[in-house]
Amino acid sequence: MSDLFSLSSITPRSWQGYAALALLAGALFSGLLVTATPGYDIATVALIFILLLFAIQMDQFPPAIAATCLFLGAHGAAWLLLAGITGNEGTARASFYLLLAAAWLLAWRCVTVLSALRPTSRWAATALRLIIPAIFGAWILIIWEAVTRGAGIPFILLPPPSAIGVRIANSLPVLAADVRQTIFKAVIFGYVVGSGAGFLAAIAADRVPFLRRGLLPIGNMVSALPIIGVAPIMVMWFGFDWQSKAAVVIIMTFFPMLVNTVAGLAASGHMERDLMRTYASSYWQTLFKLRLPAAAPFIFNALKINSTLALIGAIVAEFFGTPVVGMGFRISTEVGRMNIDMVWAEIAVAALAGSVFYGVVALFERAVTFWHPSVRGG
Repeated sequence: MSDLFSLSSITPRSWQGYAALALLAGALFSGLLVTATPGYDIATVALIFILLLFAIQMDQFPPAIAATCLFLGAHGAAWLLLAGITGNEGTARASFYLLLAAAWLLAWRCVTVLSALRPTSRWAATALRLIIPAIFGAWILIIWEAVTRGAGIPFILLPPPSAIGVRIANSLPVLAADVRQTIFKAVIFGYVVGSGAGFLAAIAADRVPFLRRGLLPIGNMVSALPIIGVAPIMVMWFGFDWQSKAAVVIIMTFFPMLVNTVAGLAASGHMERDLMRTYASSYWQTLFKLRLPAAAPFIFNALKINSTLALIGAIVAEFFGTPVVGMGFRISTEVGRMNIDMVWAEIAVAALAGSVFYGVVALFERAVTFWHPSVRGG
């Protein structure tokens, strides 16, 4: 088998390439995959080696070509490795992990090459900002899949991502009902009301000094309250439906908005305020023309924080009483039934929804605060 590959003719360009070449040599001499693990034949093993060696050698080319070849070689080899171990769980040997590590290093090199690119067009820059984290996230799933299947980890402890994906595909109506109950009812309502009330309270605290001195310390104290203590009380007050979960979300989002907005309103400089006074500007004119624009980064920071707090609060609140629908209800119920793949499916959907929610707020922030140095790169 060693005659098929001339390792001495390969000239890596990076330390990842040298390390991957060393891992390939280790896999070659530690016992071939085809003889150590069921599910692999000579042709498959040879193709894995060829893909990895091809990626190492093509790293010599210009960055765009090199990144493409590194991507194809690393992910093609990983796909073949995962395809072979599926159905043969718990049989992976050292050569399997060495080849997987080599593919991971080449994917790392691919991300490094992509990160060094300086695209001239806007769409290419946007594509790079999406591709690089996508590759990083894909390799978290690849390693998760390889370790759980290769080591034969019991399904009840940690199911592989492929099983979670199958469960999501087979449970779309249930997941959609849970998302509708938790996110489109409790989270969005509580987020809007809590953030809006916090913003208005901050304006009042800024206008009335005794409110600022009395309300902010209380806000800091309430922010430290444990959600598991607040949630059952809200359920007792507002019932088992989404209204009690929205009340928890309101409490969790009110004070971050209050504290950040008050800090943002104090962010404008003294020179700018003095200039507004020389123009005989009223409090409200100064507020809308100077202080609120200066506070916009603080306000959007609170909105981004609240986008995650709202989802966490609603899900945890559903643990303490809810109709037979909802993400928190489903997680607590399926854990008791040992349906761990369904639990992970709900977690994955919640993570995706939270990321989309955060991303929407971040995009809106860029559109509104385009003038700010943090956005325009100044």
